[in-house]
Amino acid sequence: MSEDPIPPSPAKPPRPPSPTANQRAWLQRGLTEPGGKLPLFDAKGRQIDHRTIQACLDAGWAEPWFANPLNPAMQICRLTEKGRAAAEGRRAKAPPKT
Repeated sequence: MSEDPIPPSPAKPPRPPSPTANQRAWLQRGLTEPGGKLPLFDAKGRQIDHRTIQACLDAGWAEPWFANPLNPAMQICRLTEKGRAAAEGRRAKAPPKT
């Protein structure tokens, strides 16, 4: 008598990446700003590292908002819903399925 093989368990979807401490600190600064505007400079007046900004854009936690008229190389960004969730340490709600 042969036993039925155990069916493989359904794979869990991969957990979305979490922001690093620097990324989370930057995202959290947008929580209290109108429209979720993210700062160009940190609390000590230093420019936010472009790699931090790019990583947050790539992860969908931030989005470009508008061009900086004083310095076009500096992107002005705002939080996305996914970014708000990441800044608050929670997962974003999935969009409703249609």
